[in-house]
Amino acid sequence: MNGKTNLTTEDFDYELPEALIAQSPAEKRDHSRLMAIDRQTGDITDTFFHRITDYLKPGDLLVMNNTKVLPARIFGRKKETGGKVELLLLKRLDENRWETMVKPGKKAKPGAVITFDHGLEGTIEATIDGGLRVIRFAYEGVFEEILDAIGTMPLPPYIHEILKDQSRYQTVYAEIEGSAAAPTAGLHFTSELLKKIEDMGVATEKVTLDVGIGTFRPVKADQIADHQMHSEHYRLPSETAAAIVKTKAEGGRVIAVGTTTVRTLESVAQKHNGEIVADSGNTDIFIYPGYDWQVVDALITNFHLPKSTLLMLVSSFYDREKVLAAYQHAVEEHYRFFSFGDAMFLY
Repeated sequence: MNGKTNLTTEDFDYELPEALIAQSPAEKRDHSRLMAIDRQTGDITDTFFHRITDYLKPGDLLVMNNTKVLPARIFGRKKETGGKVELLLLKRLDENRWETMVKPGKKAKPGAVITFDHGLEGTIEATIDGGLRVIRFAYEGVFEEILDAIGTMPLPPYIHEILKDQSRYQTVYAEIEGSAAAPTAGLHFTSELLKKIEDMGVATEKVTLDVGIGTFRPVKADQIADHQMHSEHYRLPSETAAAIVKTKAEGGRVIAVGTTTVRTLESVAQKHNGEIVADSGNTDIFIYPGYDWQVVDALITNFHLPKSTLLMLVSSFYDREKVLAAYQHAVEEHYRFFSFGDAMFLY
């Protein structure tokens, strides 16, 4: 659980030159840079991601989020006026109904019908919190196949370049569709690197957390404790739960690949009084300094936005001032930031 804190959102600010915001992926996934930080000594090592094996040990367990990003940005026209409409699918509510973000939103009123290519049609049913819309879709065939044909990847708002290869916004182990954003710490792994890691005696297991667009939502509260987190759906399979229990019992480390994996593991532990068991549900866990960590022993993560909940989570895992000093080091060394940027390993 989080303890009381007087920390403000401003306490998590840092200066970032715009030129360091990565607009495209590294040429090779595992050739992105890696900042390795020893939490005991504070030592920082600048290396490359494919050298992550230097910091792993037999008996460790790597836990990854196998969610798959939907090509959830689709473009259509209002049936009545022919006006252009952009939709971002955020959350599936049932077989044919989705929670969506609509642009332009002002004229997207309940009852309006939007037509898309491949015979897809959507009717706005309701306006809900945050100006989002519930839309019911009508179509023939398989909805996911239609999306693959007409949709594009919903890249974060700070990426302005067109992604030439859509697969580069998916991890190589993405399996279960449902996310509006990628679990970006996993983008650095290749199949070859994962095999090398497993050959070392490091186990790998999966969880699923459907990443929502709320992950990019800015913190507007002055006091961070006043911020309300968005909710995301997670699933922790029985084999992953068993592997975590075994790893802990044998003295190995549970290494979370990304903050979405952290949110899943710590949510389950919080829900079950510190125990890790197979579970699924929704979580709005908010991890910031003062949080009592129960599962995760080491963390692979990217460099996050100033004043973001993700930076607060990382600061909770290590130390706020030392994390901000590491970010300053990253700026000075011209690391690449955010979704397509470089990685950090805190161990």
